[in-house]
Amino acid sequence: MRPQGQGKGRTVLKVLLRNIFLALFIVLIAGPILAVLVYRFVPVPATPLMVIRAVEGKGWDHRWRPLSKVSPSLPRALIAAEDARFCEHHGFDVEALQKAYENNEKGKKVRGGSTISQQTAKNVFLWPDRSYLRKGLEAWFTVLIEVGWGKQRIMEVYLNSIEFGPGIYGAEAAAQRYFGVSAAKLTPAQSARLAAILPSPLKWKAVKPGRYVQKRSRRIGAASGTVRRDGLAACVI
Repeated sequence: MRPQGQGKGRTVLKVLLRNIFLALFIVLIAGPILAVLVYRFVPVPATPLMVIRAVEGKGWDHRWRPLSKVSPSLPRALIAAEDARFCEHHGFDVEALQKAYENNEKGKKVRGGSTISQQTAKNVFLWPDRSYLRKGLEAWFTVLIEVGWGKQRIMEVYLNSIEFGPGIYGAEAAAQRYFGVSAAKLTPAQSARLAAILPSPLKWKAVKPGRYVQKRSRRIGAASGTVRRDGLAACVI
């Protein structure tokens, strides 16, 4: 005959394990899927980074605009600067990741190889960090938005959530603050300037930029012409 205490202990353990698995299911599967479904149709009101920067005292200027209200020159510039194969890959650019890994092994300072899809997943759903947990969740959310949103929605959310400077988020806020125009009126040169500051938006300036940002803007402007001629932004424009 099984001791009564042992039977109760096993029952408590089963309940505990069931609750743990339920919590993990909600946090890792059901919760992310629901969030992605909601933001497929609803404008993203805030991101974790926006909240963190606001607490740090950097302000909060965020003005959502649909993709149709943003100059096509900006998506082209961002694709040219950040992710030339955006319309081809399914969330992950294996070639870019391999190149980044090889250069990092050689000690060269390069960008990490993240795609626009990965950056969107990170910006909207996750906290700024370099842990393996964060990277794993980033990959999971990237798969979800690629499947659930599609390229146009990913670009739309990216344009509206990316940090362009201290307390400046999204294309509309950046266009108004830096150039005094709406995002719909951005010129190719202005779009290239915005794309040029993205690696370090708290350090580099879109207005009266230094020599490096000027050179980077010219390179992006030239690459944007290639993006347009070769149809590399056809999935969003």
